[in-house]
Amino acid sequence: MSGKIAVVFPGIGYTCDRPLLYYAGKFAAEEGYELVRVPYQGFPGKVRGDREKMEQSFAIAMDQSREILAGIRWEDYEEILFISKSIGTVAAAAYASEKGLGVRHIFFTPLQETFAFGQREAAAFHGTEDPWAGNREIEEGCREAGIPLYLTEGANHSLETGDTARDLLNLISVQDRVLEWIRGVRS
Repeated sequence: MSGKIAVVFPGIGYTCDRPLLYYAGKFAAEEGYELVRVPYQGFPGKVRGDREKMEQSFAIAMDQSREILAGIRWEDYEEILFISKSIGTVAAAAYASEKGLGVRHIFFTPLQETFAFGQREAAAFHGTEDPWAGNREIEEGCREAGIPLYLTEGANHSLETGDTARDLLNLISVQDRVLEWIRGVRS
């Protein structure tokens, strides 16, 4: 068993080529991880606030994750890193739990449901103005799981504030912590 693999699980509208996932993936590749992307498609529209559509989206994400990752021999990898965003955080945690994988996670803007799967080796990034997940629920989920939580003040579900200069500085700060996490440094 040797080698490292990083899998990127995007969000509903936040694809693998958007800044948080794009740069985290690049860092993982630079650190020697084989990079695999799970490019979801076919989600319903207007999901936020609709429990049925959220459950349907989770089922779609899980089905596509299972299909895309079916050929991976997880036992061949010494290190497994899952980088995920929004609904992808739920799918990544559920997939790791389902397969019994020892995974380190980077959760970008996790949803409350992410914490239901017992994943503890993780770092989470959350915006304090995220309309998809309440601050209290995310803080409690992280505290109960022992997951470090990095907050971006005034940021939305994409960790953006609407001020481009501030968003770029925030992105650099977030990615600095991501690189530390990928390298195994805990700050």
